Amino acid sequence: MIQKFLVQLLLSPISLLYGIGVSIRALLYRIGVLKSIRFDLPTISVGNLSIGGAGKSPHIEYLVRLLKDYIFVATLSRGYQRKTKGYLEVQRNSTALQVGDEPMQFKRKFPEIPVIVSESRTLAIPKMMGTYPKVQCILLDDAFQHRAIDPSLNVLLTEYNRPFTKDWLLPSGRLREPRNAYHRADVIVVSKCPPELSELDREKMIAELNPYNHQQIFFSYYKYQQPYYIFKPNLKAKLERDVSVLLICAIAGSDYLIDYLHTKVEEVASLEYEDHHYFNKSDLGTLKTKFDNIQNPKKVIITTEKDAMRLMEHHKFLIENKIPIFVLPIEVAFHGNDGPLFDEYIKQFLLEFKA
Repeated sequence: MIQKFLVQLLLSPISLLYGIGVSIRALLYRIGVLKSIRFDLPTISVGNLSIGGAGKSPHIEYLVRLLKDYIFVATLSRGYQRKTKGYLEVQRNSTALQVGDEPMQFKRKFPEIPVIVSESRTLAIPKMMGTYPKVQCILLDDAFQHRAIDPSLNVLLTEYNRPFTKDWLLPSGRLREPRNAYHRADVIVVSKCPPELSELDREKMIAELNPYNHQQIFFSYYKYQQPYYIFKPNLKAKLERDVSVLLICAIAGSDYLIDYLHTKVEEVASLEYEDHHYFNKSDLGTLKTKFDNIQNPKKVIITTEKDAMRLMEHHKFLIENKIPIFVLPIEVAFHGNDGPLFDEYIKQFLLEFKA
């Protein structure tokens, strides 16, 4: 703790300068020097104040499942760390290198909906509307900081164990904007809550966040599904107490996942990398060596859905070296009555939307 505090103290002058820059930008938008564009169809932004880890992708997927049977919905992402530029429509045979891991994940799960990547959302949305004139709602992935667009509905995520109220600006902390930027949100979802959440814990968190009168707060958590083999989804693995797990992941904040695995198996070892890391053959060689060194014959390699999109780039290597990687799927669920209330809120927003 002392070391962390000293690091934050040393970095605080840089955070101060960063905060001044971000605040000036916010002021320019507030006084109209910089202008945000609002489109004449519903756009729902799902984002957070911090750099990753709050669960934007699973919440986008929740919204797709909620809406896709009723309206024509599409997703728009920037395609973070892809090796291409410009406007691209994600295809089922696209790769993470071409379009980014999260958009690739969306397309694999929902092949029937348009999934678009573009650095400029303001240019991408008119093109999407021209290509798909029947689209009725666009879900904007990680767009809270993208002030050039004024979304019809702003959904802000914050982690239960890392709320933005207890974080600091980059680089001292993980915040991309000052804490008070949360006033722009219409909805706040407290994500990655424990599976059991008392009413007292809810009340404490609501008091901590201190929402404005116009803001609705909901509490969500992850429901993990049965792991499946990365190249044959019908082939499943069981997580039992006598199984040893080797986790390979490159996500922001793996604590929630590791805690879950510890409830299922006795032993969990991990190889962790920075968020969106593109694995190389050296990484996979390390993975194979570490897996081979696990003495327990009942052992399995686990990865996340997002990481699987990047690991698939090494299909040939994984097959040739017989590296058995299983993917752990997740779905968002809401606590108590929050699920029906959240669903109704979204549906009512769309019914009442006026261009």
